[in-house]
Amino acid sequence: MSISSSQYINPLIVQRADPYIYKHTDGYYYFTASVPAYNLIEIRRAKTLAGLAHAAPQTIWRKHESGDMSQLIWAPELHYIDGKWFVYFAASKTTEFDRNGMFQHRMFCIECDVADPMASEENWVEHGQIKTPMDSFSLDATCFEAQGILYYVWAQKDPDIKGNSNLYIAEMENPWTLKTDPVMLSKPEYDWETHIFAVNEGPAVIHRNGRYFLTYSASATDENYCIGMLSASDNSDLLDPANWTKYDKPVFQSDLATHQYGPGHNSFTVAEDNQTDILVYHCRNYTDIKGDPLYDPNRHTKIQPFTWNADGTPNFGKPVPYNYQ
Repeated sequence: MSISSSQYINPLIVQRADPYIYKHTDGYYYFTASVPAYNLIEIRRAKTLAGLAHAAPQTIWRKHESGDMSQLIWAPELHYIDGKWFVYFAASKTTEFDRNGMFQHRMFCIECDVADPMASEENWVEHGQIKTPMDSFSLDATCFEAQGILYYVWAQKDPDIKGNSNLYIAEMENPWTLKTDPVMLSKPEYDWETHIFAVNEGPAVIHRNGRYFLTYSASATDENYCIGMLSASDNSDLLDPANWTKYDKPVFQSDLATHQYGPGHNSFTVAEDNQTDILVYHCRNYTDIKGDPLYDPNRHTKIQPFTWNADGTPNFGKPVPYNYQ
């Protein structure tokens, strides 16, 4: 029996942007996301996706009083690598903009080597900044393994390229250190990537049908926010940008008919049947945002199953309407 979107309450979790859900070998779903105050990292878990809505969050790390990790804690992701837990996140030393008019985020990593990542804040150790050759605005890191190699994908500002951020990939020496020089995979170039802000950010990777699909979010974080995609054959050199195909249209975007605006910053997980692929993302149900959209807390976590086209590409459909009572 196939799983339909009607089986899940949406939004699943309110006021949680940049959602990340990981199904671990212990049978639990682990969830983390940006909290509206941008001041800490929390994890919750449940045996079912629906159960995450009522699971108690556990704080695993708090921002520093001052310094590089003291402001605007964004977009944590929880990964399990070689028997240890890692969280990637972005943080800033200030809320002020730099000379390029950008926030001043850099990317960081924390590690937990006990079985239960929620046991205690004391179990998490800091590895500091994940450094890249460019010392500039960087965020939204994710990682994936291919052919025994750990890859790191993230968004970063190149001062010599117009726009806010591009997408980069590199091989990793270990979960907090790059091994190779970054390679740019994508920059904002299409109209749908450059509404208000020229943005490529929030990468996520899924491996199906002989290909790696890399989704990302584009444009400003209001109703213009949408998801684009790249793909590469799984037997190709993933560090060669020529092996990645960029789609010239968004693969997931606002649906005005059902008042679903700005879907983006997605991740992927699998349903309880361990077969059905699930798209995880945040979305709003209104466009009248007061002030900076970044500080509007009502980007809610949503989930929905998706299917695969005959040519092997994902078919995400449209953002499902809210269906909570």
